Amino acid sequence: MPEIKLKIKVLGDSVLRKKAKLVGRITDEHRRVLSQMAKAMYDHSGIGLAAPQVGQSLQLIVVDIGEGLYKLVNPKIVKSRGCQSISEGCLSVPGVCVKVKRAKQVWVQAQDENSRFLEIAAKDLFACVLQHEIDHLKGKLIVDYASFLDKLRIKRKLALLRDKTKAAKLL
Repeated sequence: MPEIKLKIKVLGDSVLRKKAKLVGRITDEHRRVLSQMAKAMYDHSGIGLAAPQVGQSLQLIVVDIGEGLYKLVNPKIVKSRGCQSISEGCLSVPGVCVKVKRAKQVWVQAQDENSRFLEIAAKDLFACVLQHEIDHLKGKLIVDYASFLDKLRIKRKLALLRDKTKAAKLL
């Protein structure tokens, strides 16, 4: 099967605001999508990517903060602790950073691409990235965390992104 280059969806694309569907039985197609997502993440110098960001409304994420690649199916946070505030960027909101308050530690349950059940304990940046990507599966973006002042600061950039998305759909 030929490899298809996945395109990153940006703010204004409706798929980013939909709740992603749970994956039932993990198939070769899911494994192929996860591999292509990892390639897209690396190609864009990202450290995480969720399936909705490439137009797939499925609960799939890939994460690599420099300690190895995780391909996760149906990830969910089962426990969290502490608090941290990190300035986050997002491949789907290019050029925008928002300070986001998140748990400092999380425990995530998921399956890997071979249907094995995992429980991952993560802290600091790894915890932040997992929470960020799991937010995408719920239709939530970093701009939803923006303070009133941040929203004023990034308003013009967000409007330009939405306009580009609308124009691209007309082509």
